[in-house]
Amino acid sequence: MATGASRVFVSHLSGVQVFDPNGDQVGRLRDVVTMLRTSGVPPRVLGLVVEVVGRRRIFLPMTRVTGVESGQVITTGVVNMRRFEQRPTETLVLGELLDRRVRFRDTGEEATVLDVGLVRQGREWTIDKVFVRRGKGKGGALRRRGDTLTVEWSTLTGFSVAEEAQGAANLLATFEQLRPADLANVLHHLSAKRRAEVAAALDDDRLADVLEELPDDDQVEILGKLKDERAADVLEAMDPDDAADLLSELPDADAERLLALMEPAEAEPVRRLLTYPERTAGGMMTTEPIVLEPDETVADALARVRNADLSPALAAQVYVCRPPTETPTGRYLGVVHFQRLLRDPPFTLLGSMVDADLQPLPPDAALPLVTSFLATYNMVAAPVVDEDGHLLGSVTVDDVLDHLLPADWRESPPSNGSALLNGSSQEAADPGRAPGRAGVGEARDGGATEGPRGGG
Repeated sequence: MATGASRVFVSHLSGVQVFDPNGDQVGRLRDVVTMLRTSGVPPRVLGLVVEVVGRRRIFLPMTRVTGVESGQVITTGVVNMRRFEQRPTETLVLGELLDRRVRFRDTGEEATVLDVGLVRQGREWTIDKVFVRRGKGKGGALRRRGDTLTVEWSTLTGFSVAEEAQGAANLLATFEQLRPADLANVLHHLSAKRRAEVAAALDDDRLADVLEELPDDDQVEILGKLKDERAADVLEAMDPDDAADLLSELPDADAERLLALMEPAEAEPVRRLLTYPERTAGGMMTTEPIVLEPDETVADALARVRNADLSPALAAQVYVCRPPTETPTGRYLGVVHFQRLLRDPPFTLLGSMVDADLQPLPPDAALPLVTSFLATYNMVAAPVVDEDGHLLGSVTVDDVLDHLLPADWRESPPSNGSALLNGSSQEAADPGRAPGRAGVGEARDGGATEGPRGGG
């Protein structure tokens, strides 16, 4: 830790960049690994969970940390790229300690953990301070706004007791600036219990965005722990193609029950998507592209493209159709690309500038054909049109990639994932090293070791 800085609170570390001594970024800090000890002894901080290229999570021993300053972590530069796997004796500070209910040893009064402070003493890091909100409200429930104070770790008890209904407000506050894909990665690495608690604390729109980025099994697990009414609300907030993909993973009876609870207007496009085979243009398309009439103008199109809720792929073009403009639409006339919209005057009618030469895809087009179409014409999205010339939807490059990548692509390491960053391969070659990461007790800069990691 930098000179003059005696303590850092873990909420200030969430998401900070981790650098090697040369100033090159290693990754971002996602959690802190600690080991709880008995009789109120402050826990020893074992290391950091760092997310590197490809969203791979590795373990960085605290003996490799040389500084925590100005919102960044500095390492010795030797990083073992083995995937992090939490051991039974370990506790994740952000994932498992925040929002935990504990008690004061002297009074038995209940409190909620809002933050914890880490301090370095010599070469060992410990948790010595806890920022809590104390008190109970009526009926035994914790007050939403109680007295807050910072206390010594030793004054509290209950950290190692399994908690059935742990909240998630402070954990979410720590990650509130994360993109949905990054928050999904956080959820994926939490325990099933904590995933359910975090999902319960998210609002419907945020949870929908996160679910769209999670692996299928995580989606099914989270949706299965929601009450049916809320599950239907979340499905309504998802893009129809993502909602259809999720429902296709459920038993038919469960999927039909949730569809029946959705608003008919929201359920109808999802039902339609479920009729197409998965690896076809119809099965991958979204039913909510930008559709405009031929007598609308460039200004109208640009106003629609500016919608912040649209993905870049969907905003890259508008489709021109005769009314109605809700899919399946009236007759499809063609596409106008975003670059063309920027080149023509705002009053130009879309009907005068459509690209009608680009043949649309049929809904039964197989994945290889869709892939070839996008690659041949350098497109990020393509129209899907039925045999009668009606626009059914649009298939985007991100939907295609989801089907081209292996099922476990979110867990797949980068191509050089087994290498060490800015260091030797000695650690990776050590057959005695436990899978998951290097030990805290390893020598640093040629110094003596501190014993095996995980000791009290």
